[in-house]
Amino acid sequence: MKWFKLLISVLLSIGIFYLLNTPQGVIPPLGKFLNPFAGFWQNGSQTDELLINLTLPGLQEDVKIVWDERRVPHIFAENMHDLMFAQGFIIARDRLWQMEFQTHAAAGRLSEILGKRTIEYDRFRRRIGMNYGAEKGHDASMQNPELKMILAAYSDGVNAWIDNLPKKNLPVEYKILDYEPESWSPFKSSLLLKQFSWTLTFRSRDRIMTHTRKVLGDRVMDQLFPDFPPVSEPVIPKNTKWNFQPKSVTKPDGSFEPTISALFADDFYEYGPINGSNNWVVSGAKTKSGFPILSNDPHLALTLPSIWYEMQLTAPGLNVYGITSPGAPGIIVGFNENIAWGVTNAGSDVLDWYEIKFKDESKQEYLYDGSWRKTTRRIEEIKVKGSAAIMDTVLYTHHGPIVYREDEKPFDSQVPPGTAMRWIALDASIESLALLKLSRAENYQDFKEALKYYDSPAQNFVFADRNGDIAMHHNGKFPLRWKNQGKYIGDGSDPLYDWQEFIPKDQLPLVKNPTRGFISSANQIPVDESYPYYLGWNYAGYTRSGRINERLAQMEDITVQDMVGLQNDFLNIHARKVLPVLLDSIDPATLSGIEKNSYDELKDWTYIHNPDLIAPRIFNYWWFYLNQAIWKDFREHQSGSLRLPNRTITTDMILNDPDNEYFDDPETEVVEVLADLVKSSFKTAISEIENDFGAIGANWQLGKSRGTNINHVASIPGMGREGLYTGGNFNTVNAIQRTHGPSWRMVVELGPEVKAWGIYPGGNSGNPGSKYYDFMVDDWVDGKIFELHFMKTPEEANDKFSTTTFQASR
Repeated sequence: MKWFKLLISVLLSIGIFYLLNTPQGVIPPLGKFLNPFAGFWQNGSQTDELLINLTLPGLQEDVKIVWDERRVPHIFAENMHDLMFAQGFIIARDRLWQMEFQTHAAAGRLSEILGKRTIEYDRFRRRIGMNYGAEKGHDASMQNPELKMILAAYSDGVNAWIDNLPKKNLPVEYKILDYEPESWSPFKSSLLLKQFSWTLTFRSRDRIMTHTRKVLGDRVMDQLFPDFPPVSEPVIPKNTKWNFQPKSVTKPDGSFEPTISALFADDFYEYGPINGSNNWVVSGAKTKSGFPILSNDPHLALTLPSIWYEMQLTAPGLNVYGITSPGAPGIIVGFNENIAWGVTNAGSDVLDWYEIKFKDESKQEYLYDGSWRKTTRRIEEIKVKGSAAIMDTVLYTHHGPIVYREDEKPFDSQVPPGTAMRWIALDASIESLALLKLSRAENYQDFKEALKYYDSPAQNFVFADRNGDIAMHHNGKFPLRWKNQGKYIGDGSDPLYDWQEFIPKDQLPLVKNPTRGFISSANQIPVDESYPYYLGWNYAGYTRSGRINERLAQMEDITVQDMVGLQNDFLNIHARKVLPVLLDSIDPATLSGIEKNSYDELKDWTYIHNPDLIAPRIFNYWWFYLNQAIWKDFREHQSGSLRLPNRTITTDMILNDPDNEYFDDPETEVVEVLADLVKSSFKTAISEIENDFGAIGANWQLGKSRGTNINHVASIPGMGREGLYTGGNFNTVNAIQRTHGPSWRMVVELGPEVKAWGIYPGGNSGNPGSKYYDFMVDDWVDGKIFELHFMKTPEEANDKFSTTTFQASR
């Protein structure tokens, strides 16, 4: 019996030891994770301790880092090499896991970390050519000597941190997911830039639009999906004069009707872009100080750690402050002594699909311009944690990759099976050089010169300088197209469907020093009908841009506080336009108790999306069900779901054409009019809200019923912030949503001494145990903003700051 008990004890010990040191599916080895000497206990708030003075091999001269009261680093170096080395080192110290995880995701390498569950995601990233495009970008960057040096120095700085990082101090995510960092390289920085292109330009409705066109025909498509929608205020003011001779483009005879496969059951698209960003600039003629004020709040998915890292970079010939993305050298949005710049997504179409006719099932040749061309094959190896690697072959044509073949269901339903993809992100580009030149720019001419090197993702660049100039450039690399080219799937065999050239950079839309004294963009249509080139059609609606322009036109003696107030504006001009018309269609005497109370809430509402109000939630539900009712025959069409017209078109119909045929349900004998749908959708909306949130009351408040979640980048539970009490929606300037919103708010006042303010929902630390991980989230929710310390020398540090010295090894 004694030996039996001993044997059982030994076996149990072996079993426990095995379980604690072996991953169980997605669960990491708990022994490693719980180890008091090397596990997650070691993370805590250790990164809150400032770096002590260090000797770093690889530096040429000493570098000083001043840390302000929000733990923002201000780096002072004697040369660009050391500045980039120090930037890489410091960002790796705070955000190493995020840098690596994001580039693994971009490259289609998550299965190396997460196993089989991310295979299809990784396959998709390989199929759309993320590595292929990054390789081209990397090769182009290496051709520029300064850029090559900067990327190498940055990588060396990251690796200096990795090489001196004990396993016990690895970021907690490595311990949870049970893997270790690998060396950084300039290629990974190129991958990160391509990830931005994916986020901001990989959106296409060619597939659903082609299907809808086949059902409705060109006349109806032109009515419901116009290039220039009603109630639009373009980024570049209307009637701008274009001082150039446009290039001509040859359009094919007739129209192409592809033989695309039927849509899958879950292929359904809503109106159009509902996310967005804002930027604007006002001239000194409208400001109290007499100098320009520039504002920017790019809206992106909200995550912890934040997508951004705030810092100042100073070296001879360079002193710039702003935000960067961990893994990208330099500053992406910011200001220096002389200029400020900001960005919003341009939204112009840079992604087309082409139906390909192959010679036979081998797919080694495809028809183009009357002859057969050879495809090329790119072999992608997808390594899978705990399983054998998967080999995937991607076919490439001269257009680009065949993302999914005819018999495959796409990971992303935007992708038409059996087509080749032409995407600007797969071209060689050197955006890092453009950002470097922006950081050094002294005036408008320097700003224009820098943008020559910027291709993707295309942006509306807003600009101001201390000389008083203001400007906006719709900038990127845009294909030269005939009208409606790229709106539908193209003929891959006809050269006239190719991107024949690109719009010359000096002919892109821009405006400088307009007489009205301000310029703004909110992802809306960039130009009016006078611009001679076709840029696309699917832009954000009139709501945010209309509200910004309305307020800027009214303002005089503008201050920084006015601009912060506009960034936090919750007024919904969409509701202001349409709600009175909807309410007029309802007789309150016909309503039940809860319906009457809801009606009264809307009647008294001032169209402000404050978090403590009930009316915004009621209106949002009502609009959703009204839109569903109007376009029911599109959503439930016998041939498959059709593309729904954008919100602007629906609003215009409600306001100006209440007898429109689309208000009638063809499946009923009676002829419905707008008022019928308004009444029925109101009752449906109230019933659904009551079902979701109970009796009318506090639970209907926007801040409670929706809230905002800032999730962890890898969706690890407990490492985000959930249920934030927020207002706003995608129709308001402060376009906060459930998981999306202003990722950085910045206001810069130019002048003899530049002054700036900023905030983002997070903090510079990537360690969930650090006080600097999410310490600005609550201030961000409250609409507060911090003054930014733009320093000229390290000696300007006050008693709340600390200083670290990185010493060169001599």
